[in-house]
Amino acid sequence: MTTKKKPSFKKYIIWFWGLFFGGISLVVLLFLLASWGVLGEMPTFEELENPETNLATEVISTDGKTLGKYFKENRTPIKYEDLPENLINALVATEDERFYQHSGIDARGTLRAVVFLGSQGGASTITQQLAKQLFTKIRSDNLAEAIIQKIKEWVIAVRLEEQYTKQEIITMYLNKFDFIYGAVGIRSAARIYFDKEPKELNIEESAVLVAMLKNPGLYNPLRERFKENALNRRNTVFSQMEKNGYITKKEKDSLQQLELVTNYSPEQHDDGVATYLRAYVQEFLKDWVKNNPKPNGELYNIYSDGLKVYTSIDYRMQTYAEDAVNRHMKKLQKEFNRQNKTNPTAPFRSVSKTEINQIINKSIKNSGRYKEMKRKGFSEEEILASFDKKREMRLFSWNGTIDTTLTPRDSIRYYKSFLNTGMMSMTPQTGEIKAWVGGINFKHFKYEHVKQAKRQVGSTFKPFVYATAIDQLHLSPCLELPNTKHTIPAGRHGVTEDWTPKNSGNEYGGVKTLKQALAESINTITARMIDRTGPENVLSLVDKLGVDTSNILPVAAIALGTPDLSVYEMVSAYSTFANKGVYVKPFVVERIEDKNGTIIYQHQPESRDVLNEESAYVTINLLEGVTRFGSGRRLRTNSNYLKNATHYKRAVTGYPYAFENAIAGKTGTTQNQSDGWFIGMVPNLATGVWVGGEERSVRFPSITYGQGATMALPIWGMYMKDIYADENLNISQEEFEKPEQLSIQIDCGTDNEDETEEDSRNKIELDF
Repeated sequence: MTTKKKPSFKKYIIWFWGLFFGGISLVVLLFLLASWGVLGEMPTFEELENPETNLATEVISTDGKTLGKYFKENRTPIKYEDLPENLINALVATEDERFYQHSGIDARGTLRAVVFLGSQGGASTITQQLAKQLFTKIRSDNLAEAIIQKIKEWVIAVRLEEQYTKQEIITMYLNKFDFIYGAVGIRSAARIYFDKEPKELNIEESAVLVAMLKNPGLYNPLRERFKENALNRRNTVFSQMEKNGYITKKEKDSLQQLELVTNYSPEQHDDGVATYLRAYVQEFLKDWVKNNPKPNGELYNIYSDGLKVYTSIDYRMQTYAEDAVNRHMKKLQKEFNRQNKTNPTAPFRSVSKTEINQIINKSIKNSGRYKEMKRKGFSEEEILASFDKKREMRLFSWNGTIDTTLTPRDSIRYYKSFLNTGMMSMTPQTGEIKAWVGGINFKHFKYEHVKQAKRQVGSTFKPFVYATAIDQLHLSPCLELPNTKHTIPAGRHGVTEDWTPKNSGNEYGGVKTLKQALAESINTITARMIDRTGPENVLSLVDKLGVDTSNILPVAAIALGTPDLSVYEMVSAYSTFANKGVYVKPFVVERIEDKNGTIIYQHQPESRDVLNEESAYVTINLLEGVTRFGSGRRLRTNSNYLKNATHYKRAVTGYPYAFENAIAGKTGTTQNQSDGWFIGMVPNLATGVWVGGEERSVRFPSITYGQGATMALPIWGMYMKDIYADENLNISQEEFEKPEQLSIQIDCGTDNEDETEEDSRNKIELDF
């Protein structure tokens, strides 16, 4: 009987183990080849230590708020301790459950992904995702190259785990991830999607951002078509958190019922707070980096080196300033448009058709469209023809963006119709600029009206004439002079023919004290003052007050405010009076730090003595008279007349202001109402406002609306009301400090501080 021989499995077993160990050896070999760089360049130790990133430069207010950024990628890294616990838990639960157990590669997850071909989840760890972000970037479509990339990611992930702690890996990953919409990194994402700092994110907000990690486009809560995707993915994050013990089932069920809510706050260069100020700081940085290289000789890059620029701007004061500008300018523009309905040359006045064409053509040649077409080689005829072809465009309006079809030429005329503004607020004693509003809308009106623009200052120049007379001639505010016409003859003080300035309203007669004359802005007495001092001495003082006088001729007419000056110059000059005669140069950049926190720039104060303390105080006393019984009196009134007057209702905002504290200030209105000014001071804050059209022919037809007290003063009034309501700002409501030795008489006994309601009502109509 023959016994059948049992089949031998030995050779199959040998083959199995041979293939098994051969496969392992091959994998090990591939890993070794990858680590040696045979499969392509790998990051060096130094690169792992300092992974290359583009870091945004951040502009920061004095109270620690981010005003804005300059960036190629809007990334501002934060530390692990600035991440909320719920965000970290959501991340680990959703993206890498065994993050704290593995060393860069999740073997269990990898095996599961291989067996189920990825149908039950991938195997990529947080560390591998970071490796891809830092060094691999885009996955290749070629299968062989994709496998090599994956192997390299594994090697890099292991190295990252050796180099960094788990906390550092989480921080780097969240700081690097691009959440789109200009939000690179978790800090930008928190600010843009929820208008919060990461530490302030609640659990549902954290879950929304973690949900986006899978695919920021497909699960984006801002995209209407993908909002349901984002909601479902957010709820998956909650389920993962419950599965991993971070929240209870009850909490999960409750959280999943919540609506998906965002608070979109874009951080592009044209958006946000202090846009004009940020543009100024940007130019400051560009100039600074040219002369201040890094220790290795390279120049700093303000868009990628992660600088921190600490400014003197107070975020609260800046927002109050912008709010006051927006509220008043919207209302003023409405009245301006109403009055232009019957103006055949709107928005221009007192100009010919030829002059209007010249204005428009000049603007065409200064436009970005013209310059770009010129650069591309288009002929003059082709360029000008393009300005007469209608196209779709989005226009600014105070009631929201207008989508329309218009020719570029007509859009230029449209934008000429807007009144604009410049506003600056500073601390006289330190030079710190606390608020800076350069215009009504940076996206549509790039020209800046704090420092760049210079406009005729009108009666706001008169205090410089009076201060010169007080300082050099020791004149008292109580000095009485006749309110009669005064002629400066040809050949004197730069006058080419006899000069006899007139008063507004042609009102003359009697005598006025200097205090009354400045308060009521009487031209005849101002002419007498400059006749005594001489324009050269006035300009000498003005120059010491920080004003560029190189283009101002020493002629008598400057007494009435013919020079063109900036808001920046006017506020800094007036601040000297509040600072007891000491000029302190305004500044906005306090210090700059590099990405490691090393200070690479520190502001050095600049100051000089200009007036003695007594002269400065007496000038302040004169300016207080303006707000007590002069052209700035409406800051103090609580009058029913203000509430009921038709033109106040239509054009003035924020009344009644009803201030009772010491305020020194001056209104200014230029010829034909082209420019309206108000400069106002309390002991520790000076603020100036200008309002006018881009073209001087864009103006109100009458003094009622075109005066500084109507155009500019309301912005100051609303701003200061908000500031005083915020007790944390510590803005003074005290009297200006009187010098211990005061030899000049300031109590005149004849000031009209107790004038009747009827008197005040009549004067308000002629404020200027």
